[in-house]
Amino acid sequence: MTEEEIRVLLVDDERMVRRSMEKTLLRAGYDVDTADSAGKGLELFKQALEEGEPFDIALLDLNMPNLEGEEDSKAGLELLGELMKIDSSFPVVVLTAFDEVTLAKEAVTLGAKAYFVKGRERGLLDLIEDILED
Repeated sequence: MTEEEIRVLLVDDERMVRRSMEKTLLRAGYDVDTADSAGKGLELFKQALEEGEPFDIALLDLNMPNLEGEEDSKAGLELLGELMKIDSSFPVVVLTAFDEVTLAKEAVTLGAKAYFVKGRERGLLDLIEDILED
């Protein structure tokens, strides 16, 4: 799989974090779509499937607006659950702040391939490559 073919769905409500991660992913050669809430992320995921150009991996923040648009510390888990219903083998990485590691581990039991503490983008690129190579 060449990097040009890799589509990444990035869902995070913090504009600066989302923009920084998007730039890192774009520089690495990935095709990136972003959303600022669980609802918009789910919409983009379904739209990509319908268009026959599905995402290869998703990066989901935990704390963001949920499917109803309300701020929710577990919105990423809610979105993860919806994605797993659609495709139980779809690779998802949960993005977390340092103090949310317990919640991130819960995400892995719900089907996420991994969790990643925000702020170390280079490590994130390595993690994505490792997951997509499996």
